[in-house]
Amino acid sequence: MEPSPAKGKAQGRLLVSTSLDAKDELEERLERCMSITTSITNGLSEREANDALTAHVCKSPQQHEEVCLGLFTILLTETSQAQRCYRDLTLVNRDGMNVILIKINQILMEKFLKLQDNCRTQLVWLVKELVKSGVIGADGVLMTLMKQIAGGDISNKNIWLAESVLEILVEQREWVLKSGMLIAMSVYTYLRLIVDHGTPGLLTFRQREVDFCMGLIRERFMECFIIGRDLVRLLQNVARIPEMDLIWRDLMHNPQNLSPQFTGILQLLTSRTSRKFLACRLTPDMETKLLFMTSRVRFGQQKRYQDWFQRQYLSTAESQSLRCDLIRYICGVVHPSNEVLSSDILPRWAIIGWLLTTCTSNVAASNAKMALFYDWLFFNPEKDSIMNIEPAILVMHHSMKPHPAITATLLDFMCRIIPNFFPPLEGQVRQGVFNSLTFIMEKRVLAHLAPLFDNPKLDRELRSMLRERFPEFCSSPSPPTEVKMEDSVPLEMDNHVLDKEDGCYDNTDATFSDDEEELNNKGKKREFRFHQLKETYIDEPADITPFVDQLDEALKERVLQLQKGSDTETHCEVMQEIVDLILEEDFDSEQMSTLASCMAELFKSHFRGDVLPDEITEESLEESVCKPVCLIFRNLCQMQEDNSGFSVLLDLLAELYQKQPKIGYHLLFYLKASKAAAGKMSLYESFAQATALGDLHTCLMMDMKACQEDDVRLLCYLTPSIYSEFPDETLRSGELLNMIVAVIDSAQLQELMCHVMMGNLVMFRKDSVLNILIQSLDWETFEQYSTWQLFLAHSIPLETITPILQHLKHKEHPEALSCLLLQLRREKPSEEMVKMVLSRPFHQEDQFTTSILRHWAAKHDDLLGEHIKALLIKNNNMPRKRQSLRSSSSKLAQLTLEQMLEHLDSLRLNLSNTKNNFFSQTPILQALQHVQASCDEAHKMRFSDLFSLAEDYEDSTKPPKSRRKAPASSPRSRKGATPQPCNEEDSASSTASEEEDSKPKAPKRKRKVSSAVGSDSD
Repeated sequence: MEPSPAKGKAQGRLLVSTSLDAKDELEERLERCMSITTSITNGLSEREANDALTAHVCKSPQQHEEVCLGLFTILLTETSQAQRCYRDLTLVNRDGMNVILIKINQILMEKFLKLQDNCRTQLVWLVKELVKSGVIGADGVLMTLMKQIAGGDISNKNIWLAESVLEILVEQREWVLKSGMLIAMSVYTYLRLIVDHGTPGLLTFRQREVDFCMGLIRERFMECFIIGRDLVRLLQNVARIPEMDLIWRDLMHNPQNLSPQFTGILQLLTSRTSRKFLACRLTPDMETKLLFMTSRVRFGQQKRYQDWFQRQYLSTAESQSLRCDLIRYICGVVHPSNEVLSSDILPRWAIIGWLLTTCTSNVAASNAKMALFYDWLFFNPEKDSIMNIEPAILVMHHSMKPHPAITATLLDFMCRIIPNFFPPLEGQVRQGVFNSLTFIMEKRVLAHLAPLFDNPKLDRELRSMLRERFPEFCSSPSPPTEVKMEDSVPLEMDNHVLDKEDGCYDNTDATFSDDEEELNNKGKKREFRFHQLKETYIDEPADITPFVDQLDEALKERVLQLQKGSDTETHCEVMQEIVDLILEEDFDSEQMSTLASCMAELFKSHFRGDVLPDEITEESLEESVCKPVCLIFRNLCQMQEDNSGFSVLLDLLAELYQKQPKIGYHLLFYLKASKAAAGKMSLYESFAQATALGDLHTCLMMDMKACQEDDVRLLCYLTPSIYSEFPDETLRSGELLNMIVAVIDSAQLQELMCHVMMGNLVMFRKDSVLNILIQSLDWETFEQYSTWQLFLAHSIPLETITPILQHLKHKEHPEALSCLLLQLRREKPSEEMVKMVLSRPFHQEDQFTTSILRHWAAKHDDLLGEHIKALLIKNNNMPRKRQSLRSSSSKLAQLTLEQMLEHLDSLRLNLSNTKNNFFSQTPILQALQHVQASCDEAHKMRFSDLFSLAEDYEDSTKPPKSRRKAPASSPRSRKGATPQPCNEEDSASSTASEEEDSKPKAPKRKRKVSSAVGSDSD
């Protein structure tokens, strides 16, 4: 059993090294054990050698370990001796191969990349033998070996390792089925690897991977279920493969086919993925490097480490898929302690932001964003960890200034994933994202979300979508909490290295690093909608200690007077003195932010409760605006805009706005309610431009949203002024309207309608009303009814909005249809109205068109008859090819002849048992005759009862036409082989009354002899 002599000592026998490298300790020890073992067996026969080894291992545990490790080393380094060494190892070991399993794990975790090629091959062979022997613990070794298969790597060595491990799993399937964790880990690993193996040269291997995963999922689904929600993510990535598509369909539609205990995909999506699975797709080396960066590297010094990592693992096209594994690992496994979070160590969000910027393909970028937000979709505060969702919000927050495009694309993804992830579960996904944002604010990851969601750096469409999806978070309902050094409960700062004032984590979450034992407030649900904040306030003395010492003596004295005094009149006098000090030329503007912080703290009680008095009179309104903070408003109103003090006071308001966002709608109330501010509503625009938002529309919508959440009465009070003073910001979209109708009651609705009819309020204008009404189709039922009531209170012609009929579906939009129906019955039908009504697609269940046509037929039969005649003849005279193309492409845009005939036939049936003579009118009968003369046989048969009305009319008024039927049958007797449609049309068009229309068309129809019956186009 003597091994071959080593060739040179520049390299070791186990590990790749050079003469410059220090000798590895592990390698030294293994070689020493190998020397001991060979010295015992040197010159002995196999039997004698075996007896000698057995006697040696019995002396002590140390000798036992030396012999086992010696045989292990010979097995790795000498291929020819491998079988004999393994046989001897099984005979002499006394601990169930435990010492070997430990050493294999150590090599796999620490030295695998440095192993000589032949040693790596032998190590895989040894693992296979251990599995075949059923050694207890071999499953753990095999899972460690699987961890060495790198994602995003299709190099020969990596593919060889993946094939070797798969071969072990397939050959020893019965053994695999005994370990539930091994089943789950194998499925998770190879479902992920399938994505990388789509190149032509790897398709055969990929098919083996697919067959393996499909078999285990079908046979042992509940073992795979323990993977959790990431199993769905991996299956989505391979769902286009036919075999996987079948599993995907069962997962969605037939869960019982997979397991009787499986109730559906929601059960899987609400199950959190264990960190064991997230970690298994990173090699030990990747994991070590990432953990080093998140625990040892300082923020700002990370570039050299990122560059090295990118060169090593992210430089190839195939490595795009690895970014998802890295992001899922960072979110789900790397959970730093609060000590690290509050230090200057490289935060997780910075690494994820860097990974997102390295994506070079759209698919990789989409998958990376999905990996980042995946735990948001079904987030449950009682089960999931804040640390899983924290990186995404911080990436968006910190990227807003340096990389607004990253923030924008992530916010856009967050909005669009809600309806598009899995439409049947849209409600659950929406709730999951809502839970995530709520929990983020509760844990003070960010103080408030409005600066992120309504930031001017985002384009208007995205901000509008955010306000529509997340109205609860688009304005801050309370001022951001300042971090005070002397708080009774210590707060740990978050990892906002540059913006530490933005928020903090509660001390109760000091167990972040162990999310399995996270403590949450169970049984509590936070609702944002329409809860009066005054109910949750606790009166506490104002604490301005951190700020007041930063003020100069004059300001400090007055601020302290404000703190001590309790009389409103005294407060107002002191506030005026403060304003005078600010307006002095030598005022230090650097104190503005500190002064604003003091005022926000001192006047916080002024922003609680209802602003609007219970009984609205001139006296009560003047009394309600006699607050200290209103002194700033009053001074602004008394100044000219070119006054230097005007901009100084605006700056103070802008600073105060950052600390107390409610100041915005309080300013709007003052400008409307105070006599001193009469005609000064434009002052608000100057204020909006002075704020950090810098945009009138964004600022106005945020302030009105805050007002909506705090005081609905005040919202209704301000509405007429807001619409009249800022028409461009309010009338061009339904944003403000939706805020209003979402919270008003019936009495407030009636009050607004009265304002409209008295001319005090205009909420719609002709150029935008149609778009706003179309937007409202997605609102709640009462919101839609309120919108239509407000619209009908205006004097806008109904024809302006009748095109909305093309967008309405009878099952999805009953609110709009019922309102339109009642309004149309009051109108005399115009040709455009009739056209829009008839352009609705015909459905047996949709009675809208028939009901309004019946009403008009009873009240305005002559007018309706003329319009229908004009529309029938106009559509019938269109070239056949053009008409059929239009009708097949979009029934919203084009009224077709078939639609009209369907609606008229439905009206005929509805009127058949009444005394209504609508269809006996001359215009209707003339139009039916005109259509019948030129339409094809299929339509004649389908609407024969409708056309029969016209034939009766012709028989009674024009006797010469009674001979029409003879020529119609004559060609059939002469040309029995000619298809009928052509003959019918030729004979019908040969009548004297239609001679002009038929002559140019007859040759065309003869050329269409071969067309199918019932077709009116080529």
